[in-house]
Amino acid sequence: MTATAPVVRTAHGPVRGDLRIDGTLRFLGIPYAQPPVGALRFAAPVPPEPWTEPLDATAYGPTAQRRPFAEMTTIPEPSIPGDGVLNLNVFTPAADPAAALPVLVWIHGGGYVAGSAASPWYDGAAFNRDGIVLVSIGYRLGVEGFLHLDDAPDNRGVRDWIAALEWVRDNIAAFGGDPAKVTIAGQSAGGGAVQTLLAIPSARGLFRAAISVSGAVMRPQGRDLAETVSALFTARTGVPAAAAALRDLSDDELIDLQDRLDEDGPEREALPMVVLAPFADGELVPAPVHEALVAGTAGADVPLMLGCTAHEFDSMEPRELGAAVTDAMFRVPATEIATARARAGSPTWLYEFAWEATAPAFEGLAHHCVDLPFAFDLLDAPGVPEALGEAPPQALADAVHGAWVRFVRDLDPGPEWPRHTGDSTGAHLWSA
Repeated sequence: MTATAPVVRTAHGPVRGDLRIDGTLRFLGIPYAQPPVGALRFAAPVPPEPWTEPLDATAYGPTAQRRPFAEMTTIPEPSIPGDGVLNLNVFTPAADPAAALPVLVWIHGGGYVAGSAASPWYDGAAFNRDGIVLVSIGYRLGVEGFLHLDDAPDNRGVRDWIAALEWVRDNIAAFGGDPAKVTIAGQSAGGGAVQTLLAIPSARGLFRAAISVSGAVMRPQGRDLAETVSALFTARTGVPAAAAALRDLSDDELIDLQDRLDEDGPEREALPMVVLAPFADGELVPAPVHEALVAGTAGADVPLMLGCTAHEFDSMEPRELGAAVTDAMFRVPATEIATARARAGSPTWLYEFAWEATAPAFEGLAHHCVDLPFAFDLLDAPGVPEALGEAPPQALADAVHGAWVRFVRDLDPGPEWPRHTGDSTGAHLWSA
């Protein structure tokens, strides 16, 4: 914090951020809902209590991630302790209400059980340089966010996304953004979040465009599956799948129970790869997301950019099996959505990211997450050499990031990337 630290007034109270060396502004850890603890742990998000003195927004707030997805993750994903995990970060060129800049809201990945909005890969500096406000959000994960409980609202993590978007609608003008020009974007579970939000009637009007990067949606996705997962949770842990039984457990105790749900076994093998995830509850999420998007009954009027990398999970298992997972989880669903939307006349752009990393762990692969430093134009961010290799091509970052900027600003990534058509069989190819 400096003597010229900016202060912006939100609907709940003033926040004090940082003036960065490049002249842009950063506000970190702003609460968009009350801490989900005690009676609120498994409740729908509740607006923050108002405050009067400027809130220090110069450090990232607590994360719902208490343990990383794995001992080593491709993306640096800090875990920050604390109760107030329902917070967001705003990166802006200027906190001037008259600026009315387009806004990109970023939803992190992590299989719906991990991930962190505090990752240095999600810094908004390059988007700010190009006239876009970036907001990154945290949300409840795993059991707290997505396990069906008989005595709690379903899809609590989804409700968190909506609450964050409502905060953006009500507050982003004070940070220089235009609430009528919001694009939502996310990768992996975050890409699945984008697809889910497209299928939710109550989210309509909170964004005008969407980017789904390697989006993963649970299939099948019906309420019956969610109830099966809850029954398996109870059978394996001996603890009822109920807020009353889980509310007072420590974070470690809850994660241990979550791990037991996911252990190998015939009951688990009969379920989708990801079981703690958004599901069609018949109310907030009225129908299975993929089916709704392919049928054209959801998000048809929202411009959508979607795709995947060429070798999403090829490095994580035998190459042939990894390729099959890439097809089943990412390439085929994205192509089905894009083709159905295009045939219905919905504005859609499909891509495949095929640039191959040179880092030893991923050499020769366009693996899961490899595209993000290019999209954010952050090739110098921590962890990039380990994930991509030395000297990844800046020209490719210029092209990918430029297409994102044009899409967020103009609702079209530019003439070099034409809209997907109903007769298209391929996708726009990103490669060096």
